[in-house]
Amino acid sequence: MPAFIIGQMTIQSRDWIDEYFSRIPDLVARHEGTFRVRGGEPARLEGDDPLPDAAFVIEFPDRKHALSFWNSDEFQTLAVLRRSGSSLNSIVVDGLG
Repeated sequence: MPAFIIGQMTIQSRDWIDEYFSRIPDLVARHEGTFRVRGGEPARLEGDDPLPDAAFVIEFPDRKHALSFWNSDEFQTLAVLRRSGSSLNSIVVDGLG
């Protein structure tokens, strides 16, 4: 059953972006993930929470692959870089199998 990591990002500074986005696509691919949404130009349909600056959806073959990506040392190093100029809300969910 596929699994998806879904995130909403608020960007405070852009100093980290070039390095992060030059490395993250390959790392996702090495964990058999595929970006389904990256950036996405968020627009409100319902709710009162502030809109994120960007959103993403990454599809993985299953939850094991998604968590392997998220918990990998390489991603956690990139996450530290990302946190230097942004905040992220992220979840993992199972898709329909």
